[in-house]
Amino acid sequence: MNWRSKVLDFDKIARPENGLSGLVFDIQKFAVHDGGGIRTLVFLKGCPLHCRWCSNPESLAGKPEIIFVANNCIACGECLKVCGNGAIQQGEPGCEGLTIDRDKCTLCGRCAKYCYAGAINIIGRYLSVAELMAIIERDRKFYEQSNGGVTFSGGEPTAQPEFLKAALCELQERGIHTAIETSSYVPWDTYASILRHVNLVLTDIKHMDDAEHRRLTGVSNQLILDNLRSVSRLGIPMKIRLPLIPGSNDDEANLGRTADFVAGLQSLQSLDILPYHRLGEGKWRQLGVQYALSGLAAHAETEVLKAAGFFSDRGITVGIGG
Repeated sequence: MNWRSKVLDFDKIARPENGLSGLVFDIQKFAVHDGGGIRTLVFLKGCPLHCRWCSNPESLAGKPEIIFVANNCIACGECLKVCGNGAIQQGEPGCEGLTIDRDKCTLCGRCAKYCYAGAINIIGRYLSVAELMAIIERDRKFYEQSNGGVTFSGGEPTAQPEFLKAALCELQERGIHTAIETSSYVPWDTYASILRHVNLVLTDIKHMDDAEHRRLTGVSNQLILDNLRSVSRLGIPMKIRLPLIPGSNDDEANLGRTADFVAGLQSLQSLDILPYHRLGEGKWRQLGVQYALSGLAAHAETEVLKAAGFFSDRGITVGIGG
């Protein structure tokens, strides 16, 4: 989404003092994946996992953040003039671009407002359920004609459970299909209260070994696997995603354990392999953070197809992408 749109203006950066609101960092319209038909994807900020390959690092922190896109900077100096906290400095002699001291930044939004080149922006806007519904309803005809709907993603959408529940409930009352993209790393009581308003669950299995899962994501996989079994017992349609990361979870032992696990999920529709890519690497730089897998090459197409065949040979419906 273009954050300069009048829908999500700079007055949405600060959390409202009254009423329920959600911190949204992107809204993508006319999406044709992530739940079937034509969909609107709503990305909520905040995630308890920190996957080493994350392609949406702007989603991790549960607060608005400032980003700097160096390639867009035209060195006009407007941001330096309007920053009242000294958080933005011109680069050292011989260096290009600016430096941003994020500890000094108060996220007032003035620099982003005056940066007409789009080099500086604030990621994250607070929306009420009513404001979000007004955006979603504009595309109702597309949902109806394509059997589409709305998918909440992130980050981790269940990290904002009250806003997510309220939005999902409102959508179902309006007859709009609902889906969530989730790690399923959430206390079961909270998860169960959300699932009452969900038509489809899209969820990852990142690694079957608990120690490796902790190394790759920062959290245990036990809660995730237990929750997936519970979702299946409820009979809620579910698609499993496997982000296939070279050298991390693509070995035959892990693929075998993953196949054994998903074969026992009665409500499983498919297992979708998500091939590793580096499209999010630049976002880490924009946030001033080093990407953990910098330089890692993606799989060749033949390797992805081989992994897909590993599951299909075991009778599991498998797709590539999702």
